[in-house]
Amino acid sequence: MRVYVPLTLPALAEAHRTGELGSGPFVAYAVTPALREWYLSEDIEELEYAALGRAALASLRLLAADPEAVRRRTVVAVDVPDGAASVDPDRGLEPSALGMVTVTVSVPLAKAASVHVDAEDAEPDVAAAADALGAADGGDDDAQFVVDGADDHELLWFATQEIPNLIGRG
Repeated sequence: MRVYVPLTLPALAEAHRTGELGSGPFVAYAVTPALREWYLSEDIEELEYAALGRAALASLRLLAADPEAVRRRTVVAVDVPDGAASVDPDRGLEPSALGMVTVTVSVPLAKAASVHVDAEDAEPDVAAAADALGAADGGDDDAQFVVDGADDHELLWFATQEIPNLIGRG
């Protein structure tokens, strides 16, 4: 099963240092039954893109909680064994939990398929979105507009061999 793990660049640097993406349990995003129902598509690439988008929003939440992190959303795509990721049956249909899974096994970073990161020019919009997230969660429409502005930036695709360059150790 392909899962999308939301991170920050400092968390990616830590995963690179330790060689482990996560030791379980940790949150990731995937094509779940609820995400399929919500997105109304049978195209697996579209569904995976939607799961990636959900992980990007979760990365934004991580950035909001870490004011020192570089303001670039970061998501790692990795394949885990079937049964290693599960949906919380009590939260599966909640809008905030669409696509959310819990990965229960250790995942070596070497198993990652790709890394998705904002370009440098997205940093001002991502920073503004991270700052506005709390107000948007509280129902502020103007703040939600700012948060949605981060989605105007596509995450760039990187091969795992490029991680050292992404974290400044290349």
